[in-house]
Amino acid sequence: MAPLKITGAVVAAATMVMLSYCYLGFFRFSDKLESCSSSKKKTKTKTKKEKLSTRNGLVDAIGNTPLIRINSLSEATGCEILGKCEFLNPGGSVKDRVAVKIIEEALESGKLFPGGIVTEGSAGSTAISLATVAPAYGCQCHVVIPDDAAIEKSQIIEALGATVERVRPVSITHKDHFVNIARRRADEAKELASSKRRLASRINVAHQGKTNGCTAEEEKEPSLFSESVTGGFFADQFENLANYRAHYEGTGPEIWQQTHGNIDAFVAAAGTGGTLAGVSRFLQEKNEKVKCFLIDPPGSGLYNKVTRGVMYTREEAEGRRLKNPFDTITEGIGINRLTQNFLMAKIDGGFRGTDKEAVEMSRFLLKKDGLFVGSSSAMNCVGAVRVAQALGPGHTIVTILCDSGMRHLSKFHDPQYLALYGLTPTAVGLEFLGIK
Repeated sequence: MAPLKITGAVVAAATMVMLSYCYLGFFRFSDKLESCSSSKKKTKTKTKKEKLSTRNGLVDAIGNTPLIRINSLSEATGCEILGKCEFLNPGGSVKDRVAVKIIEEALESGKLFPGGIVTEGSAGSTAISLATVAPAYGCQCHVVIPDDAAIEKSQIIEALGATVERVRPVSITHKDHFVNIARRRADEAKELASSKRRLASRINVAHQGKTNGCTAEEEKEPSLFSESVTGGFFADQFENLANYRAHYEGTGPEIWQQTHGNIDAFVAAAGTGGTLAGVSRFLQEKNEKVKCFLIDPPGSGLYNKVTRGVMYTREEAEGRRLKNPFDTITEGIGINRLTQNFLMAKIDGGFRGTDKEAVEMSRFLLKKDGLFVGSSSAMNCVGAVRVAQALGPGHTIVTILCDSGMRHLSKFHDPQYLALYGLTPTAVGLEFLGIK
């Protein structure tokens, strides 16, 4: 057989085949890479969509609030100071959690039915939350509020469709304290529903309207509630342990998860005591080394109870009791009795806060961090700095940003009101807390 002659044309052809094969292989490999990359992108997109999945109605939107680093306070103290942004709940405050828990437990226990009236005595935030949440359960809301609370709070409650009674502030022992009136209103709603049922049961098949010449229908006293009401339920946020459970089952676990368990201390003021109790107990069950502290406003006796075991204020001890024990710029925190919720708290110590410190702190946070907070949130941040000073740099401290400044415009954020009480903010930095 004649030897094969390899010509230039054959070499060129072979080269072209090899190049085509490599070229095709390259594109197949590129397609695989692109396919893999596209698959990863889809996975990422899917994960992102899963994170952004919808929530089931208003109630499901409550909780799982962000935990943010408060940069200015962290840098000033050398600690990581974190704020739980409860003002981002649908009703604008930490009390949304409590409202949901109270109503759900009442419905489950049969103490409340759809169409019933939920009543509460509140300085504002819990009332707003109940008014926000109640319609989602087919219920109505009636709130009794002290008339020295910021006017915008009662305006918000009414705008939400609830009824509002504004009453003068008196001692809790007085029958006309706003909490005691709210309890009576629930009883009145229950009696109205009961009398309606009793009347209906006495009407016979023939709808006989008269007996011995008299009408069978009872005379009715005027009522605050409509005839359609199915009963009344007093939320009782101070003593109802659903308050504590809302934070033990919700807020506390969220903080633990968001900090990955890296938390040294928690601090908050107390009104009902539910937040401090629920969070402190949960965190200390997870790690007994976590320290929990109270920050207490003027007029409240809790600081003395925590630090000295005696419930009294300096004003009372010196015979200078204020006309209203809570005659302070801060609303919704501070109390002179031990509630069932507060008794559940596990507290390692306490700090005093002043009205001036709260005002100065709110302006400092707005100027440095863009955080527009209410009075209780500001007092909690005062507490966070006090804890940082006590523990020293390098610790992680969490507090609650209970609500925004939006419902404190007529008092806490009103320059003229503050000037009347000598509370006009003057600080440049944190010198009001001894930090230069």
